[in-house]
Amino acid sequence: MPNINNYYERLVVDQLWNIVQKTKEPLTQDFIDDVACLALNRLPACYVRSMVDKSSYLTEKTYQEMEKEVAEAINQAIEQVRLNPHDQRD
Repeated sequence: MPNINNYYERLVVDQLWNIVQKTKEPLTQDFIDDVACLALNRLPACYVRSMVDKSSYLTEKTYQEMEKEVAEAINQAIEQVRLNPHDQRD
């Protein structure tokens, strides 16, 4: 199997980790997983062989734009999951 990763996965996981650390609201693993999946589905795929290589080729402006896209996708996903929690689905 090739050694490839979706660069956006790391960005989503990092931002979600920061949200979890800062919030006083208890967030279940199901909630976090649902938010991650929904956010990633809103973002383009960006497959790389090396996260370090990708980071070194990004301009600061491009990286900031990607971070903004991730934040928006996460915020939309949080709203969607709160409206339809995992434990209330059929």
